[in-house]
Order: sequence, then structure tokens, then C-alpha cells
Amino acid sequence: MVEQTLRMFFTTLAYNKPLIKTARKAGMDLGGSYFVGGEYTDEMISQVKELNEKGIGVTIDCLGEFVKTEEDTAYYVDNAIAAIHAIRDHHLHGQISLKLYSVGLELDRELTVQNMKNILNEASGCDVFVTINMEEYKNCEAIVSIFEELRSHYENIGLALQANLFRTEQDLKRLHSLSPAIRFVKGAYKESEDVDMNDKSHVDENYKKLVKQHLLNGFYTQAATHDNDMIDFVKQVVKEYRIPPDQYEFQMLQGIRDKKQEELAAEGHKMVVYVPFGKDWYTYFMKRLAERPANIGFTVMSMFRR
Repeated sequence: MVEQTLRMFFTTLAYNKPLIKTARKAGMDLGGSYFVGGEYTDEMISQVKELNEKGIGVTIDCLGEFVKTEEDTAYYVDNAIAAIHAIRDHHLHGQISLKLYSVGLELDRELTVQNMKNILNEASGCDVFVTINMEEYKNCEAIVSIFEELRSHYENIGLALQANLFRTEQDLKRLHSLSPAIRFVKGAYKESEDVDMNDKSHVDENYKKLVKQHLLNGFYTQAATHDNDMIDFVKQVVKEYRIPPDQYEFQMLQGIRDKKQEELAAEGHKMVVYVPFGKDWYTYFMKRLAERPANIGFTVMSMFRR
């Protein structure tokens, strides 16, 4: 009951128009700079350079939370291309990530595919990798299907998969022939019991199984986790099976476990920080808290540690 109440509370905050307006006016002064790379390109570049100087790479998450028209998608495409150009022009060690929702997934499939091709063509020319974020279960099949279509034409594209979903093991088998780069996450969205394991121990075991399988298949693996048990497991697997360091990376959210990020980088592991970027930072932040209220604890603890 408490979790449900918190979820409703933060979801309401995420879409409250006066609060969104206030947040955009106040900018990062509200504390968003702990966990968000910036609303504008120059703010994002500054954050990324600081991380790069510590030997840490980034994946710039091009935020897009409000898409109702084709014109809206054009704005978010331009935002993604701005991030790609920033990586090229400033010689940043970075990739980009984005949701298909932001480029039209819930409007029109062909529009979404064309928008992604525009982004991927630009990214290819700038030698920038692009990862498609996973979304709510209702969009999973469309996302996997569009990834299959794009991956058959582009090398510089990866996909996030969620260990909490029963379908993910089959999705991984389905994508095997494409030799995909996969970002493994436990899953931020709380789904119904018929599709979601909804049990931490089961999700943890599934996460380990999927990551190990992907590594042993020889495919690029992005282990996105803040969990020490998962981190230690990946380290054990790559050591035991002599997985080369250019076949995997760890990923964490900006502002979460900064010291651990630096520690992993110092140990010689490729460490990549997920840096949200764009005007929708406030809604993104509130939605993160709403999706999994446990994130509140992570957030508060990380702010005090800083």
C-alpha cells in the first residue's frame, strides 16, 4: 500500500504542469544536477567532460517524455543529433541512448523507423553508438521488432532488455543471429504478475543467467546495475572465462554510487555512466522515483554521500 501510494504521488508530480514549469525555470538548482546531465547542450558537455577526466565514459540519454505529434518527434530527433554532434565536436568518450516513444513509437511505426534511421545515419558518420532503451511491457514487442529491422542495416545500435520479464530469455534467443549488443537491466517498471517475476531473488538469478549467456556467446554486454552482487558476478565470469575487456562494460546512473564507478574504472573495467539530457529532466526524475519507489533510498543516500 505504501509503495502504491508513493508511486501515485511521484507520478502526479511528474506530470504536474506548474511544477514542470517551475523546474524548467529553476533549472538544475533544484538538485537535478546530481542525477541529470543538463537541460542544455553546454551543461551536458560540462558534466560529460568531468566524467571523462576520471576515465569514465557516458551514454547520453536524450530525454523525450511528451510526444503527441510528428512535430514533437522532430524536436527530440534534433536533440539526439545535437548530442551526437557534441560527442564528435568535443571529442567526448560517449554514446547516446533514447526511447522509441520519444521518436514516435505510440504515433506511427514508420515514422519511428524513419526517425531512427535519421539518427543512426548521423551517428554512423560521427562514429557514435546508439542504444534503444526498453519501456513498459505494452511496448516491448514493438521495440524488439523495430530493433530487429534496424539492426539488419546498422552496426552502431544496441538494445536494453529487462531481467524481470519472463519474455526476455526468449527475446535474447530471438536476437541471437543479429549478434546484438545488449544492455541488461533488472527492470524499472512494475508490471503485472503474468509478465513480471516480481521477486528480487528470481530477477537476480535471471539477470546473472542472461548476462553470462550473452558473454559466453561472444556478444557485447552492457551490465547496467548498482548491485554489488551483480557486479561481482560479472567480474567473476569475465575472469573465469577470460572475456576480453573490449567485450563488456558496466553502466550506472549519474549520481548513483560515484565512488564505485571510479573504483571499477581504476580496476581496468570499462565504466559508462548514464547521463540524462534535455528539457524533460524533471519529469524523467520524478518518473524514475515513481517506477520503483526503492529508487528514493538510492537517491537520498547518494545525495548525502556526495
